[in-house]
Amino acid sequence: MKNYISSHQLSIFPTGPLGFTLIELQVVTSIIIFLSVIVLFNYRAGESQLALQRSAHKLAQDIRRAQEMAMSVKEYDGEIPSRYGIECTTTNPNYCILFADKGNNGLYEEDQDKEVEKITFEKGVSVQQLLIVDPSSPPSRTRIGITFKPPDPTTTIRSPGDPDDGFSVTQIVLTNGNKIKTITVNKVGLIYVE
Repeated sequence: MKNYISSHQLSIFPTGPLGFTLIELQVVTSIIIFLSVIVLFNYRAGESQLALQRSAHKLAQDIRRAQEMAMSVKEYDGEIPSRYGIECTTTNPNYCILFADKGNNGLYEEDQDKEVEKITFEKGVSVQQLLIVDPSSPPSRTRIGITFKPPDPTTTIRSPGDPDDGFSVTQIVLTNGNKIKTITVNKVGLIYVE
């Protein structure tokens, strides 16, 4: 038996309905819009998390830089300061100050100490909380100074009105919306980001 191909089967132009129906186009468009919204939402969330992470690591690196400046007994404005340090406050939560402590009190005093650099955070990132990890003292502070005295460098963690010898561990909590990163510094000079 021979198979015959009809002229309808040989045609390069099918004779059935061409194109898409309106419902098919609406379904495809809805799926594309839905996927685009999901991607954009996750992009924004990832962008803010990355900004927080970069700011926390930059602050930790700047604390290490103050430590290195103290170890190298670096001159600033033609003088060797008694300490180098970082001060953060919750009253100015968008930046911390790297300073040369000429007053030797472990805190930044604008009239006697020299500001080396203002360390600003990325957009949306700010200091949420400053904590002292000491059971004999209230934990939250509005101002904390972390200084390093050359040449060892000896680490001092201070807050106004607290003992001159300072505390053993402090935490700087940065926030970006509902996400947080904590920078911990201890008396030995170990700095890490959680």
